[in-house]
Order: sequence, then C-alpha cells, then structure tokens
Amino acid sequence: MSGRAIRVLVVDDDRGARALHCRFVDGVPGFVVAGSAGTGREALAQGSSGVDLVLLDMRLPDISGVEVLHRLRTVADGGPDVLVISSSQDQTTVRQALAGRVVGYLVKPFTQPALRERLERYREERDARADAGRERPLAQAEIDRLLATGGIRTVAASAAGARTLPKGLAAPTLELVLRALDAANGRSVAEVAAACEMSRATAHRYLAHLAESGAIAVSHRYGKRGRPEVLYRLAPG
Repeated sequence: MSGRAIRVLVVDDDRGARALHCRFVDGVPGFVVAGSAGTGREALAQGSSGVDLVLLDMRLPDISGVEVLHRLRTVADGGPDVLVISSSQDQTTVRQALAGRVVGYLVKPFTQPALRERLERYREERDARADAGRERPLAQAEIDRLLATGGIRTVAASAAGARTLPKGLAAPTLELVLRALDAANGRSVAEVAAACEMSRATAHRYLAHLAESGAIAVSHRYGKRGRPEVLYRLAPG
C-alpha cells in the first residue's frame, strides 16, 4: 500500500451532497479530500493537477460531467482517475462515462459503506498497477523457490488468465495474489490478505477465481475445534 494518502476532488452541484460525500471520503483511511467543486469549470480548474481521484457527478450546471471527463483526459499525463457518482442511469450517459475510462460508476444515493468499498477496491487496484510496473529484485529465497518449483508460477499465471476475468477482478491484483502463494506451503485467506495488504473479502474473491480456474489447489487444515481452515497453494504443473 502506498504511504501517501490518495487526494480526492469531490464534484457535485448539490452543496449538501458535496459536503456529505466529503465526510464519506474523509472516513476512509488512506484517502484525503483535496477539494470540492460545484461546477464543471471549477472541477477542471482543480482537477488538472495535484489530484489523484475525482468523484464526478454527471449533472452539473454549466458543462456536463461527460465533457469534464473528456477534458480531463486531455491533460498531459492523462489526468486523474475518475469515479462517477451520479443519479444518471440512462444508457447514453453510462456508455459515455465508461468510454472515458472511469474506474467505477456509483449510482446516487449511496451509503458510506458502498463508497468505502469502491474506494478500497480502487486503492488495491492502483497499488497493484504500481507494483506491476515496478520490477523489484528477487531475494535468494525467492530465486531458490522458483528453481525448486520449475517455473510453476508461470504455469499458474497462464491457467488463471486462460479465461476472461469476471467483473470486479483486475489482472494486476490477480498477479499480486499469485505472488503471495507457492506450491509448497498453503496459505489462508487471512495470510494472503495480509501479504497483499488488502481486505479478506477481496483476497477471497481472487482466491476463489484462481481455484475455479485450476491455477491454485485448495486443502484444509484441521484444528482441535471448530471448522477446518481453508488453505490455498499453487497447483502442480
């Protein structure tokens, strides 16, 4: 997880909704409100630099949210990420927003837990993208493990990618989960979640997909009492 807080710009023409959404964002660890805007022009002025994520309403009093989105995409570095927050559910608006490469579309009104879940998922995928683009040196133990498994991680990755990922799963995060596993020792959902710095629910979604695709094997660890603990390991080649 990145050490720097993700800076968020909240854009909504309704003052009350804007204040509420700002409080929602401030309640999520790792996120900070960098500013708020009630018009499209204000959003463009504040969102062109120093902002990581824009919570963008589609209905604005001066220019449409779709236009704001497209103008943000003309910024030199591609502009900030955009999560749409809107009551608009017509196909035209939704398709135009998705064409602008938004990271999500949350229909208003929504609850704080709903926004929190979306923001946490965004943070996980953002960190996974950063990790995927940054090649780190392998420790001796990791090199030895790769030699011992005969490249089994590559086999597992190929099996996991053999089918289209279900909605809500991202390839960089999938690879992050795969890197947390090996063929010799099974790991629980809690252990994988801790290793990947993600929630248990997110880790379980990815592990369930990997198990279904045949990329990983599932076993059980039986204790003295209670239900057996489910363990996951890379499947043999």
